[in-house]
Amino acid sequence: MVDKDRIEGAAQQAKGAIKKGAGAVTGDEKMKAEGEADRLAGKAKSVVGGAKDAARDATDKDRT
Repeated sequence: MVDKDRIEGAAQQAKGAIKKGAGAVTGDEKMKAEGEADRLAGKAKSVVGGAKDAARDATDKDRT
């Protein structure tokens, strides 16, 4: 089972990439920076979710 943080993180990364791209196209440096920040925050959230998944998998293997 995939941790919800991984799903939310992936969605936030996509949103950030779109926002960054829109900022680049329009020349809006603030939007571009916000998009990059969103993308990085989403990546961090995905990493946390991955760690939770790994911990849960390790725990499940110990029980069998």
